[in-house]
Amino acid sequence: MKKNQAFSKLPSVDKILSNPRIEDLINCYPRKLILESIREKINQKREEIIFLDEKDIDSFDIKEEDLISDIINCVKDKFELSIKKVVNGTGVILHTNLGRSRLSPKIKDELINIAFGYSNLEYDLSEGQRGSRYDHLVEIIKELTGAEDVLVVNNNAAAVLLVLDTLARDGEIIVSRGELVEVGGSFRISSIMELGSGKLVEVGSTNKTHIRDYKKAFNENTKAIMKVHTSNYKILGFTESVEIDQLKQEEEFRELPIIEDLGSGVFIDLSKYGLSYEPTVIDSIKKGADVVTFSGDKMLGGPQAGIIVGKKKYIKKMKKNQLTRALRVDKMTIAALEATLRIYLDEKDAIENIPTLKMITCKLEELDKKADLLLHKILNLNIDAAVEKQKDVSQVGGGSMPLEKLDTYTIAIKPNKFSVSYLEKTLRNSESHIIGRINEDKYILDVRTIEENEFDFIIKELKKVFN
Repeated sequence: MKKNQAFSKLPSVDKILSNPRIEDLINCYPRKLILESIREKINQKREEIIFLDEKDIDSFDIKEEDLISDIINCVKDKFELSIKKVVNGTGVILHTNLGRSRLSPKIKDELINIAFGYSNLEYDLSEGQRGSRYDHLVEIIKELTGAEDVLVVNNNAAAVLLVLDTLARDGEIIVSRGELVEVGGSFRISSIMELGSGKLVEVGSTNKTHIRDYKKAFNENTKAIMKVHTSNYKILGFTESVEIDQLKQEEEFRELPIIEDLGSGVFIDLSKYGLSYEPTVIDSIKKGADVVTFSGDKMLGGPQAGIIVGKKKYIKKMKKNQLTRALRVDKMTIAALEATLRIYLDEKDAIENIPTLKMITCKLEELDKKADLLLHKILNLNIDAAVEKQKDVSQVGGGSMPLEKLDTYTIAIKPNKFSVSYLEKTLRNSESHIIGRINEDKYILDVRTIEENEFDFIIKELKKVFN
């Protein structure tokens, strides 16, 4: 009997719909979603009553305004995009889990124009007839790399697959055993290569491969030699490898396509900015690589794409391969990539305006000032926690420059009345989705990967969790 009385306290769907706050909600969100959320929250209350002990039934009550707030939050959660903007406080610049490269704010307006209107994606404006979507990228990439021709597909694994399917189908591809890398998500270069319908011929050993190893493996079935830049790890110590220009000097290899997968493509020699040398696309072309593949969303700082550059005779064949249509890029990728590449026409402009490069080359004194600013804002909250600035290291990430440790400054927070893991989880699931890391029982925020305009998000969420 008592439970029936508790059930009677549940408001009807119609009553909730007549609440002014819900009526306001109907103007902003689909009615179907609102009804679904109302029924879901009423059912939750009904289940609470079912599992109540007899002694707790008398004290059971439903605060309608609290229920309305729960429904509103439920509607907003259901309507939100699954993919959300986050604040990257990890210090990993090319964080694969967080979307890798951030695009330059300089290209935002152009992308919006392309996204919300028609475009000449496959239309030649000068001729008034059908054109090719790939023509938009050819000239600028040729200018930046010195390559004869260009083809862009949806990611670098697709680029490798297309190259090998075109140039080495039903033949053999020679590759050094020390270059058979595994990339993120347990995808192995060797597996991708084998999908290209060619037979993989491994030569040398893990740490040493000589020119004689390549020559010994060469025969009438050899269709290509593959070089893979080990961008996500380094073998140190007793090592030896064969460069592209060395391979090109050998008589039997001169007419054989030599393919290099750079993985993380870079156009600027970053050693000029105090970092370790990373092979540039231009360097690979100059050494004699016939075809070079690399990513658009790593060191390049653009959208996800697989970029293929090299000799015209080889790329012409790829453009005719039926796989090309399956791997093609859309208008947003083309627009974002072309706009990003245009910034590279001036190196200084690229360093200052492509977020990936700006974060990689940011000077320690600038990071010190950023850290002081964030520290000052947090201390002004008077939260119940130990808060301090610390010197630390950032990482490039994304399978790029694995040995590079970038000196940085972080803010470390150690709460006094709840755990560090609770702080991390709460900030991660907050409205601003702040992603930090835990080290030595402290919550760490690396200012290298946080924009100053994101500091206020951090302050707002810290204020909530500590209150």
